[in-house]
Amino acid sequence: MKLPATALLALSLALPGAARAEATLVNTPYTAPKVVYDFFLDDPAKMGPALYWIRSLILPLSVPPYEYNPETIKVVLHGTELVTVAKKNEAKYKDVVERMRYYADLGIEFKVCGLAMHDYGYTLKDLQDFIQVVPSAPVELVHWQNQGYAVVVPTILDKKFDIEKIR
Repeated sequence: MKLPATALLALSLALPGAARAEATLVNTPYTAPKVVYDFFLDDPAKMGPALYWIRSLILPLSVPPYEYNPETIKVVLHGTELVTVAKKNEAKYKDVVERMRYYADLGIEFKVCGLAMHDYGYTLKDLQDFIQVVPSAPVELVHWQNQGYAVVVPTILDKKFDIEKIR
């Protein structure tokens, strides 16, 4: 005798743990990423969390089964985060500068909007040596998107909950 679908649903709800298995790990067959990050942050303090977006991309892809090289990742800076790459602010933003330098050493390119650089009163000599200055952030983003790169805009939210408390 075949049970109707509603009876099966009712039975599965009545026996909460009996028919449920654990989650499934899926190793999606990713290809090498072509990504350009659009960093336009309203507070330089958000640069640290924004860099976690890069970490979240390269960390899983740098280990088996993928083992990709992050040389096809670009980061375009054109908001208040620009101050984090000014040499004069290096001590204040030491942690994020070290993380950016580490990523740059892996092959990730950090590009600063020339228009924004001018607005902040900076020159080429004022910026860290791993920075590339481009004419305009919007033009740069369009260029890379036309080359097949995905544009990723990190969303940085203010953390309201401690993971341990809401887990």
